[in-house]
Amino acid sequence: MKNMTRKLFCEVPLLCLMMASSGHLFAQSNGQQSAEAILKPVSRTAAATSNAAPTAPSEPEVRVGPGDLLDVRVFDVPELTETVRVDDIGDASLSLIGRVRVADLTPDEARDVITRHLVDGHFLLNPQVSVLIQEYGTQGVSVLGEVQKPGVYRVLGNRTLLDVISEAGGTTMYAGASVTIKRNSDGTMLTIPLTKNATATLASDLRLQPGDKVIIPRASLVYVIGDVNRAGGFLMQNGGRVTVLQAMALAGGQTRTASLDHARLIHKADSGYTDSKIPLKKIMDGHEPDTELQAEDILFIPNSAMKSVVYHGLPGIAQSAANAAIYGAVY
Repeated sequence: MKNMTRKLFCEVPLLCLMMASSGHLFAQSNGQQSAEAILKPVSRTAAATSNAAPTAPSEPEVRVGPGDLLDVRVFDVPELTETVRVDDIGDASLSLIGRVRVADLTPDEARDVITRHLVDGHFLLNPQVSVLIQEYGTQGVSVLGEVQKPGVYRVLGNRTLLDVISEAGGTTMYAGASVTIKRNSDGTMLTIPLTKNATATLASDLRLQPGDKVIIPRASLVYVIGDVNRAGGFLMQNGGRVTVLQAMALAGGQTRTASLDHARLIHKADSGYTDSKIPLKKIMDGHEPDTELQAEDILFIPNSAMKSVVYHGLPGIAQSAANAAIYGAVY
């Protein structure tokens, strides 16, 4: 019975080879056809780019994972066409050849492994195998951070960064100026800028892979506390840059009782808070250059009664900043 089975599946592809022999070139070694040369044609992508100018590195290929549903086909042998689920340890059970390790392989690599098993087992002479990932198992894309609906979203087909952000309801008003992506394939971290320029946004869009993580962090904050019309924390959404004059404008300016000559700039360092005097009145009058603030800086504007206690009130000022309302800046 085994010899009959082998004979049946060996004769079918021979007919196919005779019909298609005019369109293929097969390598020969010692008078015998090389199965490896037959089974590894140059991909259309490689052929199209072999003479092209150098381009940016290509994106990582999708790889098979546990739980994926594979569509395995053998040309002109419908008996070997099947849909199989990859088990928890990364194996797929296929007709004739049994269990095959396919986890962490690209679809093309899985195709080559299945082809070798069919050839080495003398089931088929020159099988033309195709492997497609029909359905991803638990490998969705995680979207975290400042989006309306954080969660895990399935990746079917060519899904891009903009696609999954849209599916997550878009970003919140607190979103920062960039997106961090952790690739599941090799663990690399990518930073993609978020911009209001449509052309630049589309140019930086990229295709996501199953298992990738998309993290949209909250924008950094600067605080304006004290005698201003709208004290609070302000998001650094202008490319992550806010100057002293911009911060004062976001805070609605100073009140009539503010003591600009005694304004303080409180900076948060690893060792704690540092306090320095800032010539706010001269900056606002144009007599001193504007100063760019850093993330988590606190600009404190006392009134005449408070100026004498500012030097002793850093913890209280920091606590006030932590409890302050957060505002989104509109430029």
